[in-house]
Amino acid sequence: MSLFERWLSLWVALCILAGLVLGNLVPGLFAALAGLEYASVNLVVAVLIWAMVYPMMIAIDFGSLKDVGQRPKGLVVTLVVNWLIKPFTMAALAVLFFDYLFAGLIDPAKAPEYIAGLILLGAAPCTAMVFVWSQLTKGDPNYTLVQVSVNDLIMVVAFAPIVAFLLGVTDISVPWETLLLSVVLYIVIPLIAGVLTRRALLVRGLPVEEFTARIKPVSVLGLLLTVILLFGFQGQVILAQPLLIALIAVPIIIQSYGIFAVGYAWAFAWRLPHKVAAPCALIGTSNFFELAVAVAIGLFGLNSGAALATVVGVLVEVPVMLSLVAFANRTRDRFPA
Repeated sequence: MSLFERWLSLWVALCILAGLVLGNLVPGLFAALAGLEYASVNLVVAVLIWAMVYPMMIAIDFGSLKDVGQRPKGLVVTLVVNWLIKPFTMAALAVLFFDYLFAGLIDPAKAPEYIAGLILLGAAPCTAMVFVWSQLTKGDPNYTLVQVSVNDLIMVVAFAPIVAFLLGVTDISVPWETLLLSVVLYIVIPLIAGVLTRRALLVRGLPVEEFTARIKPVSVLGLLLTVILLFGFQGQVILAQPLLIALIAVPIIIQSYGIFAVGYAWAFAWRLPHKVAAPCALIGTSNFFELAVAVAIGLFGLNSGAALATVVGVLVEVPVMLSLVAFANRTRDRFPA
């Protein structure tokens, strides 16, 4: 993990500060950028999201799926936690905190948007950063690749229905056209582009890892510019409610540690080796926040509480995940060799 990646939360925090300052100094600029949209999709943010997601998709090797049946237990843990537990616990925590526990501390009209943003985070399991967490815990890279590949295939067909169901359960209007458009724009198209790029690189005998490493700075830059834009759009609202970020972070942190505990304990009970147990627990804990941010903007708008909630997920993710990596490494000897 590079020094820049290790301090990602610091850079995100600085971009948040920059967005708040610029949003109050030049509000006209951000208003003009917010107006550049088509079919509820902001074109500027769309370009930045593609810049983030595309390098991740190139790293996915769907040829690894042929090995999926060799050690199924770790994959079962990952898939059950990601798709049958995590989205629903995140939705429950969001409703608990923003409809009840925090009801007197926030604008009631914004509560459904915060809930929606957290639902989007919970329904989007991590794709790219999983390889970082796996490497830091000395996980099996090939098995991690299988887990991520299967996850991405499921995400294409399961993300929209799960989000729609949970939004409906929480009485939030579901704009199906925008939701499906977001899935196509931010999952299907980058996935196809990544597969084609990977195939072209392999045909020419070029190393995929070197190519993704060269374009990785573009991905990080896209993330940081997106954060600046989002907080620039919402700068005045956030400054008027300084505790809002901390309130949104509370259920995200609880969810992260809780989901890790479920996955890690299950892997321990099944006597999985640590190089499989640690990555499969960390995959469920981490989020595909790039997708969550993009869909939140498409569904609810740049200035929405949903978009803000997904960006807070970015701020919280790295320090939480590093603490879990440290815990996993300290408990390595508890697992079978």
